[in-house]
Amino acid sequence: MIELLQQVRLIDPVSETDQLADVLISDGKIQAIASHISEISSDTQIKDCQGLILGPGLVDLYSHSGEPGFEERETLLSFLKAAAAGGFTRVSILPDTSPAIDHPALVAQLQKHRRVEESLYSTPLLNIWGAITLDVAGKQMTELADLAAAGVVGFSDGKPWENLGLVRRVLEYLQPVGKPIAFWPCDRQLISNGVMREGPDALRFGLPPIPASAETTAIAALLELVAAIGTPVHIMRVSTARSMELIASAKAAGLPITASTTWMHLLLDTKAIKSYNTSLHLDPPLGNASDVTALRAGVRAGVIDAIAIDHAPYTYEEKVQAFAEAPPGAIGLELALPLLWHNLVETGKFTALELWGALSTNPAKCLQQQPSAIATNQPAELTLFDPQVNWKVERKNLYTLSSNTPWLGQELKGRVVRIWC
Repeated sequence: MIELLQQVRLIDPVSETDQLADVLISDGKIQAIASHISEISSDTQIKDCQGLILGPGLVDLYSHSGEPGFEERETLLSFLKAAAAGGFTRVSILPDTSPAIDHPALVAQLQKHRRVEESLYSTPLLNIWGAITLDVAGKQMTELADLAAAGVVGFSDGKPWENLGLVRRVLEYLQPVGKPIAFWPCDRQLISNGVMREGPDALRFGLPPIPASAETTAIAALLELVAAIGTPVHIMRVSTARSMELIASAKAAGLPITASTTWMHLLLDTKAIKSYNTSLHLDPPLGNASDVTALRAGVRAGVIDAIAIDHAPYTYEEKVQAFAEAPPGAIGLELALPLLWHNLVETGKFTALELWGALSTNPAKCLQQQPSAIATNQPAELTLFDPQVNWKVERKNLYTLSSNTPWLGQELKGRVVRIWC
């Protein structure tokens, strides 16, 4: 198939270009990019793309799949379809399934499932995080070398560690392996029974508070280990202003770290929880207004390398509980790009290049993968986005099997037209 995208707004974070251009794609490869392309074959499909945006395929660092174990929340097929509908050409699932992804055989099973689906549908590349620990108490390491050989993208439990001594051993053991290691720094003892970020809004809404120190003390401890051992680490789910300061200082000192925040932590703060919508019960919790401001500044400055989706599907029955009792998490694969674009780019808080880079090329670098390149003779790994189309967030309009989002029933502006991957 030969396709000509005429006068599309081309956003390329690698070359830092934002321009109008014609793009010719043939058999999954970019054949030409020019201000105007007129010499085409008779079988070329021409698409008028005025007002549309074309950029590198989006890359999600970490999200949750229901399968295996919780297929009523999400299957791998629905997960991949939702990712494609959201503009993602690469997605990465965390190992907190049932059973957990802690054995090479399960990795092989998931990879085989992926290949079958790719033969039937145009679906994103599925990356698989391997579990760091075997048992619930987090006291025993998995066979990390075997998982690495099985092809996991990296290692993460996706949950707070219970044993800092084990974290040290993991960093020492994995240093020669050369795969990403992602930790979520969080002190569960400091969280106690909290469900909302400590501050005036927590008092006003009568919900148990979580101090910022539950995150910052754990980050400080992890940074000390990285400084002592030297193994590169990715810090997940950064959510506080003080965390930003710690990470910025560590990067300035030359520590080999990258960091990410999640898309909802850039859009909403604690004031949103006045609705008591259980889809706003997140882990880590939404920050105060000062946290949101600091996180946005951190993404723009590169202190926060990437924006993760952390898609966490739950059934209606699981979420219809009191706020503090509902499991934390919300869906996001199909919603993140339009909401971030509308709230950050169209309002002038981010440039288009800053947002797109944080959702595409930078996450790929955090995964130690080659970012997709928008250049002639390169594979077409692209996302085409219409920022003007309106649509309603309803169960029938979503590919994910779950609908736990605070935007359910609302009109959104902007939707992905298609992806190439």
